[in-house]
Amino acid sequence: MCRLAALTSKEYISPMENILALETMKEGHDGSGMGLILKNLGGEFEELKDYPILSGICSKDGVHALDDYMNDLGFQLLYTWTPKIKPKKGVEKRDYYFARVYDYPSEYKDKPFEEKEELLLRTRIALRKMGEADESIIVFSFYPDILTLKEVGDPLTLGEFFGLESSSLKAKIVFAQGRQNTNYAINLYACHPFFIQGYGSMTNGENTAFVPIREFLMSRGFPGYIGYNSDSEVFTHILHYICRRLRLPLIYYKDVITPLKSSEIERREDRDVVRFLKVSLRPLCIDGPNCVIGFLPDGTTFMVQDSKKLRPGVVGGVKGKYGLMSEECGLDRAIPERDRSQDMFPMKYDMVIVSPDAQEVKVWNQLQGWTKIIN
Repeated sequence: MCRLAALTSKEYISPMENILALETMKEGHDGSGMGLILKNLGGEFEELKDYPILSGICSKDGVHALDDYMNDLGFQLLYTWTPKIKPKKGVEKRDYYFARVYDYPSEYKDKPFEEKEELLLRTRIALRKMGEADESIIVFSFYPDILTLKEVGDPLTLGEFFGLESSSLKAKIVFAQGRQNTNYAINLYACHPFFIQGYGSMTNGENTAFVPIREFLMSRGFPGYIGYNSDSEVFTHILHYICRRLRLPLIYYKDVITPLKSSEIERREDRDVVRFLKVSLRPLCIDGPNCVIGFLPDGTTFMVQDSKKLRPGVVGGVKGKYGLMSEECGLDRAIPERDRSQDMFPMKYDMVIVSPDAQEVKVWNQLQGWTKIIN
């Protein structure tokens, strides 16, 4: 099993808080990788929220190829962040880790944001393909106000390797995963969290329904539904498909991935919608065990379980700061001052949803509707 640590906060926080939470859950990850996604960035990125950030890793040759490609497209480099590397035993240093802020090509500056998003997606995919054969270019995300770091190794060691304990790098939403390699070769594109056009997620579990889900998504004709070095990447793409492409509310993500029985659907006031989604999107039904933690473009975060509920998951905190984690000990490390009696452990029908800036927590139950609200 992997271990997950997500924090959402009204104030800016350091990603080391998530990494220290992962350290308390260390028996659940094996040092085969750590991924970080930071959203709603502070520090030097706070004044650059409207500009896309390209996050990735390059070889010496890859940097030149990347520069040439971005220059040819008309992207103008505004700012570059690179971690202050501290060599660590067990971590093989690559040539160049970066988060680069770009201004859009001149012909795109006045275009609608959706057209800019399409450009960013196409550019990320092209760069990925350019470097895929020799890992000369590895790109994790290209989007405004999103920064991604990934590497092979133990999370705490990697935190020190990237110098995060003394870095000014902060954000209001931080997702971190300590990976336990199960089915795939150690590949950074298989390391959670995953991201596409404002939507992100990470998963603890094993998606045994991976193949039919992948085939359905790839048949949609959307260029971003590619890759799948991990069976968990489909959870991010399902989220994007439901909320972005079909324009459905978040609660229907739960109904799609874990559909109700026909007798249970009849108890819903929106039974016609739920029934239609079950029939038409049946290939997106998951077969876990899986615990999924995700975020939306507006900063909403959530946790959902599959119907088997065989993976741990807990949500708790205080107003202005909530954690969504694999285990209570991780939550104890990150938010020790919380009222533990208010911790939530979503079961097979539940989805716990935390509002932007961690101001309100709601529990959506597929059978009972909204069952708990904390604000």
